[in-house]
Amino acid sequence: METNNYQGALQKPIGSGFNGKSTASEVIKGIDLTGKIAIITGGNSGVGLETTRVLAKAGATVIVLARDIEKARKSLNGIENVQIDQMDLMDPISIDSFAEKFISTGNPLHFLINNAGIMWVPYRKDDRGFESQLATNYLGHFQLTARLWPALKVAKGARIINVSSYGHHYSAFHFEDPNFNHREYETLLGYGQSKTAINLFTVELDNLSKEFHVRSYSVHPGSVGGTDLAREASQELFKQMGILGEDNSIRPEVEATLKTISQGAATTVWCATSPKLNDLGGVYCEDADIATLNLLEDSESYNGVLSYSLEQSNAKKLWELSEKMTGVTFKVN
Repeated sequence: METNNYQGALQKPIGSGFNGKSTASEVIKGIDLTGKIAIITGGNSGVGLETTRVLAKAGATVIVLARDIEKARKSLNGIENVQIDQMDLMDPISIDSFAEKFISTGNPLHFLINNAGIMWVPYRKDDRGFESQLATNYLGHFQLTARLWPALKVAKGARIINVSSYGHHYSAFHFEDPNFNHREYETLLGYGQSKTAINLFTVELDNLSKEFHVRSYSVHPGSVGGTDLAREASQELFKQMGILGEDNSIRPEVEATLKTISQGAATTVWCATSPKLNDLGGVYCEDADIATLNLLEDSESYNGVLSYSLEQSNAKKLWELSEKMTGVTFKVN
């Protein structure tokens, strides 16, 4: 029996009983998280906010990491069991500062939800020269996970949820030029590369950490309406993609495929809490179940996961590159 998900060996739906219409509240029904601690990035808006709300309602203490504390306080007002801390995924000093503070409490960490992300942004780099989508969506979360590893290990059953996307279909990881120094920048290629990185990280992390009873999952929330992911995108871009019509309104056939925010949070919550995943990890999930392996890499179908984002040698190669880029040695032992 396969024990890791390299090349998608474990990418088979397991009959979760849920589907793309299921909500976060439905998938967690009957599960008590009293005494559990969760940390979530970007847990104050969109899918992250709903994930925070549902986990907290089930009894977990949820620590929300946000760049803007005041903005986070307003959106989280009235939700019990929530704490807010400042952290910026493009600022490695702030990542270390938060992690040191949490580790110093001696508390275990039961759920780490690497949820925050950016998309459709113009070409920009962080202070280290890293392309912003790669830095925010992946490298910042790699560093945060490494720094919080001691607390995950002592939880004896922790789960790490890395929010990916079908956007990984847009691009493999470009090892020769990850920061677009020598190739033309296209925002969706940058986004796709960052999400492929998340899948590669997930499969390698799970393989290394499962002996410590820490399991990892990558998640495609679905195409979700009402989030602020598109805040920097132009209407012209959405017209080119066929999302908007000439009157700048969303096309009805597109709108019909969108999930609600509660449906979008369902797969994250399912991966974090489902007993069906107790002995299974490293998988890419969508619609509150394990996704299928998509073997049609040149098709227009964005369902399932592409095998290049689960490839063993690239997963190991990316781990080494991530340590080099961040300056963070991530030893799982």
